Amino acid sequence: MTSSNFLSLATPEQLYSLLQDHPNTTIVINFSAEWLPQSQQMNAVFAELTMRYPSLQFVQIEAENFEELAEQYEVSAVPAFVFVHKLMTVDRIEGANAPELTRLAEKHSKGTSSGSATAPGASTAGIPSTEVKQDLNTRLKELIHRAPVMAFIKGTPTQPRCGFSKQLIGILNDHHVKFGYFDILTDDEVRQGLKEYSSWPTYPQLYIEGELCGGLDIIKEMVQSGELVESLPASAIEQ
Repeated sequence: MTSSNFLSLATPEQLYSLLQDHPNTTIVINFSAEWLPQSQQMNAVFAELTMRYPSLQFVQIEAENFEELAEQYEVSAVPAFVFVHKLMTVDRIEGANAPELTRLAEKHSKGTSSGSATAPGASTAGIPSTEVKQDLNTRLKELIHRAPVMAFIKGTPTQPRCGFSKQLIGILNDHHVKFGYFDILTDDEVRQGLKEYSSWPTYPQLYIEGELCGGLDIIKEMVQSGELVESLPASAIEQ
């Protein structure tokens, strides 16, 4: 039996319509892989939650068929679950963690705000939105200038938490680059705000002397053309 609040995605437009037409409803997105045993197990849990929490909207996505959506929601491995409210990601789970998925579903079904995110520029605690945005932009500017080469990644250089971040770190290490880093998984304000600040929607992001170079694909192109080494300041090269 399929619940009325469950959608197996056939086209990206179906998800976009849900997000636009029901901004006040929390949408739980399940990025899965039919061939993966962990996903099969979590799909069963997901189906059960649709009946338990009718106030939520549940959307199941075969990640390999919708790579652009997976990239948009920064999914690097499946199963992964993303909670979206008012067009913003407010919670996420990576891996087959049924108790945590159930806990978050219960939390959001009650409309609790403890896990909600604040959009860059939104009013917070009576502070004017322009002031909040200015303070965040000041912080972001300080972060990207913290070192001559700054990598904004998921995890740390020794324990990256996504394949794209791991590849970027490998490139920097292979070229003996000294770099600072920021784990964007530790601070959702930075994670969301930097996307708008830099007009770059995904991670990792690499900055050289405060200027955005781009994401992993751009860095790979810079390596092939020799531009990466040419753009590095002398202080960032290990002797």
